[in-house]
Order: sequence, then structure tokens, then C-alpha cells
Amino acid sequence: MEVTCLLLLALIPFHCRGQGVYAPAQAQIVHAGQACVVKEDNISERVYTIREGDTLVLQCLVTGHPRPQVRWTKTAGSASDKFQETSVFNETLRIERIARTQGGRYYCKAENGVGVPAIKSIRVDVQYLDEPVLTVHQTVSDVRGNFYQEKTVFLRCTVNSNPPARFIWKRGSDTLSHSQDNGVDIYEPLYTQGETKVLKLKNLRPQDYASYTCQVSVRNVCGIPDKAITFRLTNTTAPPALKLSVNETLVVNPGENVTVQCLLTGGDPLPQLQWSHGPGPLPLGALAQGGTLSIPSVQARDSGYYNCTATNNVGNPAKKTVNLLVRSMKNATFQITPDVIKESENIQLGQDLKLSCHVDAVPQEKVTYQWFKNGKPARMSKRLLVTRNDPELPAVTSSLELIDLHFSDYGTYLCVASFPGAPVPDLSVEVNISSETVPPTISVPKGRAVVTVREGSPAELQCEVRGKPRPPVLWSRVDKEAALLPSGLPLEETPDGKLRLERVSRDMSGTYRCQTARYNGFNVRPREAQVQLNVQFPPEVEPSSQDVRQALGRPVLLRCSLLRGSPQRIASALWRFKGQLLPPPPAVPVAAEAPDHSELRLDAVTRDSSGSYECSVSNDVGSAACLFQVSAKAYSPEFYFDTPNPTRSHKLSKNYSYVLQWTQREPDAVDPVLNYRLSVRQLNQHNTMVKAIPVRRVEKGQLLEYILTDLRVPHSYEVRLTPYTTFGAGDMASRIIHYTEPINSPNLSDNTCHFEDEKICGYTQDLTDNFDWTRQNALTQNPKRSPNTGPPTDISGTPEGYYMFIETSRPRELGDRARLVSPLYNASAKFYCVSFFYHMYGKHIGSLNLLVRSRNKEALDTHAWSLSGNKGNVWQQAHVPINPSGPFQEKRQGKEGTAPARGLKDLGEKPSPHAQAPPPNKVKAQQETLING
Repeated sequence: MEVTCLLLLALIPFHCRGQGVYAPAQAQIVHAGQACVVKEDNISERVYTIREGDTLVLQCLVTGHPRPQVRWTKTAGSASDKFQETSVFNETLRIERIARTQGGRYYCKAENGVGVPAIKSIRVDVQYLDEPVLTVHQTVSDVRGNFYQEKTVFLRCTVNSNPPARFIWKRGSDTLSHSQDNGVDIYEPLYTQGETKVLKLKNLRPQDYASYTCQVSVRNVCGIPDKAITFRLTNTTAPPALKLSVNETLVVNPGENVTVQCLLTGGDPLPQLQWSHGPGPLPLGALAQGGTLSIPSVQARDSGYYNCTATNNVGNPAKKTVNLLVRSMKNATFQITPDVIKESENIQLGQDLKLSCHVDAVPQEKVTYQWFKNGKPARMSKRLLVTRNDPELPAVTSSLELIDLHFSDYGTYLCVASFPGAPVPDLSVEVNISSETVPPTISVPKGRAVVTVREGSPAELQCEVRGKPRPPVLWSRVDKEAALLPSGLPLEETPDGKLRLERVSRDMSGTYRCQTARYNGFNVRPREAQVQLNVQFPPEVEPSSQDVRQALGRPVLLRCSLLRGSPQRIASALWRFKGQLLPPPPAVPVAAEAPDHSELRLDAVTRDSSGSYECSVSNDVGSAACLFQVSAKAYSPEFYFDTPNPTRSHKLSKNYSYVLQWTQREPDAVDPVLNYRLSVRQLNQHNTMVKAIPVRRVEKGQLLEYILTDLRVPHSYEVRLTPYTTFGAGDMASRIIHYTEPINSPNLSDNTCHFEDEKICGYTQDLTDNFDWTRQNALTQNPKRSPNTGPPTDISGTPEGYYMFIETSRPRELGDRARLVSPLYNASAKFYCVSFFYHMYGKHIGSLNLLVRSRNKEALDTHAWSLSGNKGNVWQQAHVPINPSGPFQEKRQGKEGTAPARGLKDLGEKPSPHAQAPPPNKVKAQQETLING
């Protein structure tokens, strides 16, 4: 239930003359994730370093009016699945568990239609360290002068990492180096994948038989720990060796159980055995246990190469391969080849004739063929020859050649293919030779040269083949840009000459070729014909939807245009208003061709004529509609998000005011805006305050402003703003306003920062220190921070209260500093007092320092206050008097230390009792904190 309340907020209207505040987009990239460091690389680019598996969070902070839309893209890798194809439209880009392949340059593009888009980029460098791999190689060479053999061993350590890893070689617990042992050499080989360091043991000595450790490190970058691998070198260390229990080519019958054993004949350490299959994985049901591979009830699809590989990281892996052939036959075909020498395409008495027979078999060379004539084995003679492996035909093809064809050679010939002694069924093919055996012809049936169907319907393309025997028909696409058939194949065989298509689509339109095959018929030049397929589909129109605004009394022309369709014409166009059919509009004079659009003219926009208009366009296949929403209502306001310091705190109460600014979108498109209806509601509350705000004539780009008062700290509010014209209410715009601590207060004594705002009152992290302060509260603090350190809450004791925090355990090192720097204060008094709360709790606490940097002729830092050591698990307050000689900043610096945690709660800068307060909005401060161990 919405309640109107006049006491919740006081609204002070303020009219501002047109300022033309429309401005192009500006953008800046900041990070809010688990970055190890963000630095400037060669000044020209920013680099965001993050550990693999952490969460990447990049924010694109934008300014400009209207509010810019943000789009994230990237190069050099992919941020997420199909990231480069589907850009992310959001001001915040978040990638959970980032992978190394997701590193690269990320671009934030902000655009609002004013000027050119703003594009900023940042390079994301993903840090990682894989487990190292250690392999051992050895060489034996003759030294003829002394008649002995010299054995050299190479220990190769390889790792993938970013940044490049540092290698440390150890024998036992002793670190190895060139200078300490002449018998070793450590170097980096050329042309290796990944980072590699080789430990060379020259002329192997007894003491060289030991345990060797390769330790890799990225120097704890991003907290990545070192990794290591150990290998024990003995006098029995040897690469793997294998042998097979079967021949390298194994031919079996389908249905048999196959067992292959891969036997180790050498290798120390004991090698690991693994079976693989190519192409594809091991068959379903196959079992690989150690060196034994078992395939039950083997089938033809299980044929292929099976590889047994043995590895022990010594020398090269040992590999043995079995070529498994499962006997099978399929696809029996025949060919009739007339006399080639006489270039004949017909069978004629007195000329030669060749009949060929082929099957696809495994193993192909083991197939045998038999020829029969009229049911009896064909007898060889001078005029009847059987040949094999004709070079003009596929391999292992049997041919029956009839020399000087006689009438007595007419008959039925049968070719039988078989595997002798194998339980594989024979395949046969039959061909009849007579005076009626003629080559094929192909044609398209009358009336079937052009096939027209509707999209989504089935279609049948047909070619008729005559001749004896009739060969299969092969179909293909003629269109070069669509070379594949709807089945996805470039060529498709049909035994009856009919190509059947299910649920045709518009992209199937085009020319199709049918041609005779050169098998199961005459081996002659293919005959071919063509069929045209036309797929009709409903029209596509524009605009599909359009919002039409016009002032009352002005005319409007609505136009619905045909983009595409088949047929490409408008057969009928029906106009409706709010669902009711309108009289046909006057015909549009056009040329002889069919019209490609329909128009409706409204003489004047009124309240009665405002509403939804629909134009339904048909091309006799289907219809499509253009929708128009016609009205005289005003467009929505455009909130202005770049108001400087919109929040204003009230010293004597817990309330704040907010400067709300906006422009009116396209104010001249409709009647002038008379007033705005403003409603304000505290989030999670039901009470709503409503106010009507009158305005004078609003111009495009003119900035309007209202001050909302009596808002409660630190609550957020939903604001809704609706323009009103003589037509009535226009489009509403809404936004959420949040309490943010003011950066500049009316006077210096009000310059108090509680760190409740993410902008931390204008304080910034020093770019020249070693790490940063973190803004957190009891709800957002890291649960893994060092125990028995740091404050549980801020000074208020509430879990929502924020404070600034530093953790000084690893990876922090001695001398690291974290500095928090204030804005610049324009000094107008001689003395000031800086007051703040601090929390220093933990063993070996370093120091907390307050420095003042005066900016007269040159910048000069002055040590104003310092405190070191454990001060207990309690917030304490400090008051530090300062007397800057000119404009100044103050720095809070945490320095050095193993102190795991330290907190800071700022009260701001206050003038001493003897000081004159600076002018309003002129005071800024700087904090700097160092960490000492």
C-alpha cells in the first residue's frame, strides 16, 4: 500500500537555466577483485596481475550524459565461453576462477550517442605455476685415446608458469651450482616448450648416484608457493622397453574375443603402461589392465591401431602398436565398361567388353572373387580373361574381360566376393548382358523442373533415369556459396532418383544437380540434369515495433515496409487500431511492380487517436505485422549521474540531503512539460512521499535540479520522476540514490570521514607504495586473515561500520609500506588538529605514521606523529596538532612488520582552538601508512 507522507522529505525546488549538459562518454577502469597488483607497464598501459583460480572483477566507471552504456570485449584469449562472440554489457565484469587462457587485454567501451565512444583497456596477467616434470636422458660415448666409455646423464626439468620460474637443483639437501662442483653443468636448452633447465652430470661418478630435486619458484608472486619434484638416480636407471604377445598386424573374425599383452622387458624406475586407440577412444567394453588389453566380441567398427606406451621419465617412452583388422565386407558394386580403345559407350558385337566387381573389405587384399555365367563357373579362354588390380579401377577389383564380343557371350554374370575359411557372409552382384543392355539417360519429369514449396513443408526433387541397368542417381548443389546438401554432405545417392527434403528452409532455395553414377551401371561419362527449388516464406517487415511521439493536433504518417519475403510482394495490408479493423487507406501510386510498403496517415494526434496501431502485411504465404505506439506523452527524464558531491550531510542530525539533477529527453517532440511528479520511497519501506513540481519551458540539454532533504543516514531511496504535459503523464524514470560521505563539507570542522562511502572521502591509495589499504567491515572482512589480530568492528561496534585495514603477514616483506593520501587542503589558518581512531593489535606490530606534505614552492614531507607496537585489542583516539606553511596534504603510513592486522578510523581534520577555520570546500587531507616488520 502506498502512503503519502509530507514529513518524510522536504523538497526544495530549484530551477536551473539550460546548460546543455549533454556530454560524450568518459570511462576509467578500476579493479575490485582479488588482484595481486595493478601497475603501470611502460607508462603506456595498466597491468592487472591476478592468480589463476581467483575472481577477476573489473569495473568501468563512466561519466557523460545521457548515462553511457558499457560493453566489455577482449583480445588475446577468451574471458569466458564464447566471450569474444558474445560481449558482456555491464559496468562490472566478473570472472570466477579465472584461467590462464583468459588473460589478455580487456576493453571497456562506453557510448551514449554523444560524440565518439570512450574506450579504455587494461591488460590482465594471470599468474600460475604448474607441477614440474623431470625426465632423465643419458648418452654413452667412446674416448678412444684412453680406451674407456664416458657416460653423461641429463636431468631435464620443465614447468609451465607465469611469470618465468626460477630453478634450483639439489643433490639430497645440497644446492648444486657450477662453481661448487666441476662435475655438473646447469644450462637452459634452446627450442623447448615451456621453461626448462637441464642438470648435466658429466662423466658419471659414484657420488652422482643420489636423489635429485628440481625446485621451481615464482618468488611467491600472488602467494603462489614453490613446487618441487625428486628423482633418484641409481646404477640401474634405464629407459622402458616393450614387446608384444601378438604380431603387429592382427586379423580376427567378428565376434571373437581379443586379448593383447604388452610385456615390459626393461626400465627402472618401473614404467607405467597405457593403452590408447586411434582413431577415437578405446571401444566400449574394452578393458585395459596394466599391459593387458581385452576386447570382448570384437566387431568391424573396432578395427584400428592400438598403442601400448610405457613411460618412466627416463629416456624416450617405449611404444608398440597393433593393427587390429576385423574381417568384414560391404558395398558390392559392378561396372560395365564398353570398348575403351574404340571410345564406345554402347555394347556392340565384335568389340571388347569389361565387367568389374568390387567390395569394400577388411583386409582388402584377402578378398577373393569368383565369376559365374548363367549359374555356372565362367571358363577362362583366349576370349574370356579374369584380371585383378586394374590400375584404372579401385584397388583389389576383379574384372572379367570379354574379347571380341559374340552373341553367345550374352547372359547373366554373377560376381561372388568371399573370405575363404572365415565366418564372413559372401557378397555377390549380378549383371545381365544382352542386346537390351544400354547406357543410361537422365531427365526431369515434365512440370518438375521448378519445385515451389512453403517453408517448413517437405519437398521432393525428382530425376528419371532410363537405360539397362539403371544406375543410382547422385545429387549435389550447383550454388557455389551453398555447396553442401541439407544433409550436410556434398553428394547424396538415391536409388530411385528422388531427393526427399524434410521441413525445407529458405536457405535451401537454389539449383540442384542430378547425375548418373559410374557404378552399378555403365562406366561412362555421367549424364546430368538440374532442378530449381523455390522455398516460399512469409514476409519480414520494418519497423517491427516503433514508438511514435507527436504533439497534440499534429499529423503523423505511419509506414510499414516489406524487407524480404517469397514472393517479394505485398498481396494485402490490413490496418487495425486497438484491435479494431480500419478502412483501407488510399492506394499508394506505384509503378507497374507490386508495392513494397503500406502507409496510414493520421491528420491529427488526439487523445482518442492515441494508442496501438498494427499493420498486417501478407504475401499469400504468410503475414507479418508492424506495430506502432502513437501518443503525445512526453519521453522519460534522463537522470544526471555526474553531479559533483550530490550528498550533503547535516551536522546536528543524522539526516542528509541529495542534489537530484536531470534533463528531459526530446522535449520538443511533444507538447511542453508543465510539471513533474516526484515520488521518493526509502528502500524496504512502504511509505512514499509524492510531490508535484512545476517548471517553465524545458529545453533540450537543460539541467533541472531539486534538492531532497531529511533523508536518513545511511539509508538508500528509490526516486521516481514522471513528466506531465497537456496530454497527461509521460514516461517515468527511476533510480536509486545511495548515501555517500561528502568529500567537501561547508566548513573544516565538518570534514569528517567514517569510510562508509566507497570513495573514502576523496582519499586515494599512493601509487608509489608496496601495497594498499583495504576498506572493510565485520561483514566483508576476510575470514582467513591472521588470527588474534585486527578489530572485530569499527568504533561504533556495529557490523555495518567500515574502517581501513592492512594485513602485514605474507607476502609482505620487511620495509613494505601502504600509504593513504588525502586530497589537497588550502590552508587558511595557522594551526590545525588531525583527529582519528586507530587499532594496533598483534605480535610484532610495526609503526603507524602521520606525515604532512606542505606544497609551497616545493613538496616537503614532515613527520607529525608516529606510534609503534601492540596497543591492545581496542580502538584508541589520537589528536595531532599541525601547522602547515601552505596548502597541504596529510598521509597515513603503515610501515614494516610482521604485524598481521591494523585498523584506522578517521575523524577528520579540525582546527585547534587558536586556529581560524578554512573557507568551505577548500579543505583536503592526505593519509599515508607504512608497514615495518
